[in-house]
Amino acid sequence: MKFLHYIASALLLVSLSANPADAQIRLFQGKKQKMLERENSILQRRVKDLEEQLEWYKNDINERDSLRNELISVFEENENKVAAPETYTPEVTDSLLNIWYLHRKIDGSREDYGFNMDSVRFKTDVPDSVLVGRLERMNSFITLPYNETVKNCMILYSEKMPQKMCSMMGLSTYYMPIFEETFRKYGLPLELKYLAIIESALNPLAVSRVGATGMWQFMYATARNYGLEIDSFVDERRDPFKSVDAAARYLSDAYRIFGDWGLAISSYNCGSGNVNKAIKRAGGNRDFWSIYAYLPKETRGYVPLMVGAMYAMNYAKEYGLEPTPTQLPARVDTFLIHRNLHFRQISEVIGIPIEDLRNLNPQYYQDIVPGKQGEYILRLPFYYSNDFLEHEDSIYRYKQDEVFTQKVDVDRYGNAVAGPRVSSSSSSGSWIYYTVRSGDSLGKIANKYHTTVRNLQNWNNLRGTTIRAGQRLKVGRGKGASAQSSTSRSSSGSSSSSRSSSVYVVKKGDTLSAIAKRYPGVSANDIMKANNCSENIHPGQKLKIPKK
Repeated sequence: MKFLHYIASALLLVSLSANPADAQIRLFQGKKQKMLERENSILQRRVKDLEEQLEWYKNDINERDSLRNELISVFEENENKVAAPETYTPEVTDSLLNIWYLHRKIDGSREDYGFNMDSVRFKTDVPDSVLVGRLERMNSFITLPYNETVKNCMILYSEKMPQKMCSMMGLSTYYMPIFEETFRKYGLPLELKYLAIIESALNPLAVSRVGATGMWQFMYATARNYGLEIDSFVDERRDPFKSVDAAARYLSDAYRIFGDWGLAISSYNCGSGNVNKAIKRAGGNRDFWSIYAYLPKETRGYVPLMVGAMYAMNYAKEYGLEPTPTQLPARVDTFLIHRNLHFRQISEVIGIPIEDLRNLNPQYYQDIVPGKQGEYILRLPFYYSNDFLEHEDSIYRYKQDEVFTQKVDVDRYGNAVAGPRVSSSSSSGSWIYYTVRSGDSLGKIANKYHTTVRNLQNWNNLRGTTIRAGQRLKVGRGKGASAQSSTSRSSSGSSSSSRSSSVYVVKKGDTLSAIAKRYPGVSANDIMKANNCSENIHPGQKLKIPKK
């Protein structure tokens, strides 16, 4: 090697002596090239750091603005837009209170492990060979990789937070069978149940800083897209049965898009758009570890954390972890409720602790099952089932005037709203408006509101039985509404509605604005108000045109 070094040095000297100017230029250019490459590398790292910092600030701003945006949306959706607090409608007041309550609970409900997983590196006495062997013996349908990031998460769950792990193990005895049954129904890997541990530590009341709610941490818009009901009395994101069903459908959709469980799981955390961006930045590679560096910071640890949670749950005994007892019963019975029912009524008549009712029915955050607006499920410990059945009528009558200071009503979007308490007879002959959901039929809606398909057709000027998701239907409550509808059908010549309006059948290509121009003095808004409909109209639909 020394000999070769001498030869190289000699050749360099010869080269310098032969043409010293050219040699110096080449040396300078070489040094300059290396210096530029080094500076370029430093600049690239700084740009990446700045991009991550900018992303953090964007997320922070979005989180800070989330309450403001929700407040604005309340007014945008309210027909009577008011300015001062003393003039708020009951609907707005109720919505504002719910938003305030939600954000007040954010800090207290947020699950935080207390570690910065990007910088901390845990140590363990368990050899890598043992950890790898245990992962392999778990025989997971979803691939469980082993690397330093995954190892860190395995140590986190198994060794660094024993109290929280024992609590989650206790909760899992009740919740995990629910999750497993749902994922089996959709043909999904059962390992997906551990995502609820990452999302919320199995807390149905968990609320993130940006308002994601429940064990499966659904944002408002996503929850509504997957059919979860959210109104003044019910938030099905907090229902362990309905929320996991929505999560299963979301994950099914994500897997169909990406064809990889690592990517599907990542999209559950950051959305499919961010995963697609990461795939593009990774040159089209479609597996989690290929796009790892291009995912949002909080998503990178998502799959490793799931592996860590699975590992700790499966090998809890090896770490001396025992489930913490919970108040959740081993057996539960369900009842269909069709009348307003307060938890206090149940608790004080048959003696069930009100906290047990709240634990089993976390979706009712006013302690009220709003059965007057539709059919709702009440879950009770099995050993209270007979008492509830034997005293059901007494329970409904118990302290009615005291526990219901507000009535449950339904707004024009089909959502529950709070308002002044009135006697039940005053609702006779009034109207409610139901928003059609995916899978609905006229027969199903008619059964829900104890009416007939024919009535629904007459009330909404429907020729056939075809309805579409998002369509709003007018529903008569009580015999008065039905009779009123019959009168207007049988004697159209004397009907007040006939005298004050005409009927237009929508044609292909029609818009509300174009239809309104046919009738002097009538606007698109007038037509929407007269028909309680949105701008979305369809051929064959009959519209009442008010006369001006």
